[in-house]
Amino acid sequence: MIRIYGKNEIKTGEIFKRSIPTRNVSAAVSAIIADVRERGDRALYDYALKFDSAELDSLEVSADEMNAAYERTDREFIRILRRARDNVTEYHEKQIRRGFEMKRGDGVILGQRIVPVDRAGVYVPGGTAAYPSTVIMDTVPAKLAGVGEVVMMTPPGKDGRIPDAILAAAKLCGVDRVFRSGGAQAIAALAYGTKTVPAVDKIVGPGNAYVAEAKRQVSGDVGIDMIAGPSEVLVISDGSTDPRVLAADMLSQAEHDVSSSAVLITVSQSQAEKVALCLEEQIPLLPRRDIARRSIDENGRIIVTETVDEAIRISNAIAPEHLELCVEDPFAILDGIKCAGSVFLGGNCPEPLGDYLAGPNHTLPTGGTARFSSPLSVDDFVKRIQYSFFTEEALGAYKDDVAYFAEMEGLSAHAKSALIRNEIK
Repeated sequence: MIRIYGKNEIKTGEIFKRSIPTRNVSAAVSAIIADVRERGDRALYDYALKFDSAELDSLEVSADEMNAAYERTDREFIRILRRARDNVTEYHEKQIRRGFEMKRGDGVILGQRIVPVDRAGVYVPGGTAAYPSTVIMDTVPAKLAGVGEVVMMTPPGKDGRIPDAILAAAKLCGVDRVFRSGGAQAIAALAYGTKTVPAVDKIVGPGNAYVAEAKRQVSGDVGIDMIAGPSEVLVISDGSTDPRVLAADMLSQAEHDVSSSAVLITVSQSQAEKVALCLEEQIPLLPRRDIARRSIDENGRIIVTETVDEAIRISNAIAPEHLELCVEDPFAILDGIKCAGSVFLGGNCPEPLGDYLAGPNHTLPTGGTARFSSPLSVDDFVKRIQYSFFTEEALGAYKDDVAYFAEMEGLSAHAKSALIRNEIK
């Protein structure tokens, strides 16, 4: 059963703490990356057989396969996928930034251009579940940013096929190419390319510990969105929400993975005890009950505070991936939230709305990294290029100060570069 803590009985830094990869994981990933760089496609075929029990005829999914998967997908689910895509598009369109140019009036022109990356790689995990929602969340902002080509990697099943729902979402979102490969080997292929898989400029998308470690190791050779850890939810309650609802919201994350975390902070001791009982009632009813059981037992927490303000202080210290504000007036406390990936306001906004249909992105910072990082957005797929222009007269007004500054830093060649145009006239 989940344990109930007082506010002084728990160390906030230990909740949702980012796990450090073991030496075995780091070494295994390093070996896989080196192998893919050396053997390319052959390594991907071998790893598909080794890790996915899939004997592949080809790495790339053909257009005919995409179309057939789309036609086989339930029409009602296609409707929902379209609705999700459209909502995510509407939200992310607001994030599109334009460049700017400023003219000082003294012969100086300064500006910034917003330029999309040429090619982006989207990783869509498989394993214990299929995630067409990840296809939507990671592809839509890339397309809105103007990325030239979006490449998707996802692990095959034992029959070598990709789930129809994944391919249907890819078709709806305009993914350009899809490849059958998962794990660290897929990240290596995206980072460095093979004969079949093109190298990309940016890799986005969640995955298991091996995928996360692979992204960490290739970062710098290629851009990455973030190193995501297990899913997290923190719920703040002022006592006004039904305990059955709070338990259900906690389990919506606990069922993801045994490493997932669900935390409730409430001002009511009575509510805390009722939620603990509701968890025990609801867990046995879940198809993924074994996963949820371990997640709640090992990572679940209920914390009782005296005030909502104290709950907010603890939440900011934890910096959760998902934060639910199950209080009567959530907008009154929203400004107090300084560290969170995505915030769900009120008792009628459960976190799964954000997973699928609300519109904001569900690829979010985990492990306390919401203290300094943000959800996936259009900004992740663009570069900012700045530029400057000086007339001859404008340079003349700046050159002496530039030279003086350079000499103060001991960089005489810098000073010479600023002065030489005037000297050779």
